[in-house]
Amino acid sequence: MEQIWLLIPGLVLLLAGGEWLVRGASRLALRLGIPRVIIGLSLVAFGTSAPELAVSVLSSYQGKSGIAVGNVVGSNIVNILLILGLSAAVMPVAVSKRIIRIEVPIMVGTALLFLLLAYDGHLSRADGVVLMVIFFAYIAWMARTARSDPSLEAELPDGNGGSGGGWAVYLRLLVLVVAGLAGLILGSRWLIDGAVALARMLGVSELIIGLTLVAAGTSLPELVTSVIASIRGERDIAVGNAVGSNIFNILSVLGFSTVVSPEGLQVASSIIRFDAPVMIAVSVACFPIFFNGFQIKRWEGILFSVYYVFYVVYLYLNASKHVALDEYTFVMRWFVLPFVALTLVTILLLAWRQHVWLPRRSTQKVR
Repeated sequence: MEQIWLLIPGLVLLLAGGEWLVRGASRLALRLGIPRVIIGLSLVAFGTSAPELAVSVLSSYQGKSGIAVGNVVGSNIVNILLILGLSAAVMPVAVSKRIIRIEVPIMVGTALLFLLLAYDGHLSRADGVVLMVIFFAYIAWMARTARSDPSLEAELPDGNGGSGGGWAVYLRLLVLVVAGLAGLILGSRWLIDGAVALARMLGVSELIIGLTLVAAGTSLPELVTSVIASIRGERDIAVGNAVGSNIFNILSVLGFSTVVSPEGLQVASSIIRFDAPVMIAVSVACFPIFFNGFQIKRWEGILFSVYYVFYVVYLYLNASKHVALDEYTFVMRWFVLPFVALTLVTILLLAWRQHVWLPRRSTQKVR
């Protein structure tokens, strides 16, 4: 149990390592003449998901499938319910039509693909290769469409690629990259060891720790980025960061973790029956929420945050076999979930009426 003390330092080192790696790699890439848009599509997405990648890859290599899979699924639920919820609770978050039209369907599609591949309780290396191929195709498509956008071409570095400063600058940036990688590796090892020790002390499974504590901890970069973007009024950054990280987590983090695992990843039946459907449901819930005025309102953000609390409470009651589990499940199934469905349907109908029905009606009157 002495390894529990590694939990907090491991998390701190993990987050610091991700920050060092992204800062060094992005500056180094610019000096080598790599366009900013490519850096944004790859390094920024990688940076906020680097803790999830490090933890899941290392835990899968060590045979701890519960932490590897639970971290990805839990992080995706955290990104939507908690991170977007808190960001919108601070200030209403704007959502672009592109995110609703392209990124959200891709996010839902990757969540459904995960459930399809894991339905037999196992993710093979072939499944991991499929996820990785789709990920690289997605990045290539994003890079191609982004570079064709004239508004983004203005952000490309100049002809010399921003080079200059001598070999000492390159050496400092290279040291920063290496330090970041070392921090990710060591921090993820400490975090996993501490999480496993905590799970044993509390008498819960590694899967539950992966779904909650590890998932929330590795999602801190997304949380900080989205909340700060919300406060500063940066359009689409808060939403794009969370949605993009969810796509990255399934395709890249889970894909690479499955490939490096000696025997693939075992997926617990509870993930297939409950957590993966929750991940899919919260992804689908983004459609009516985002489409309603193309923003996430404060009350909707608070609602998302409350739903995350409901989810964590259920995980705790179920893991501990608490006497209140049956009553809690009854209330959730027959009162809370129908209320959630009714709320989402109402929001979607109001948004549809505002953006589709009313303009057509007014047009007919003009004629």
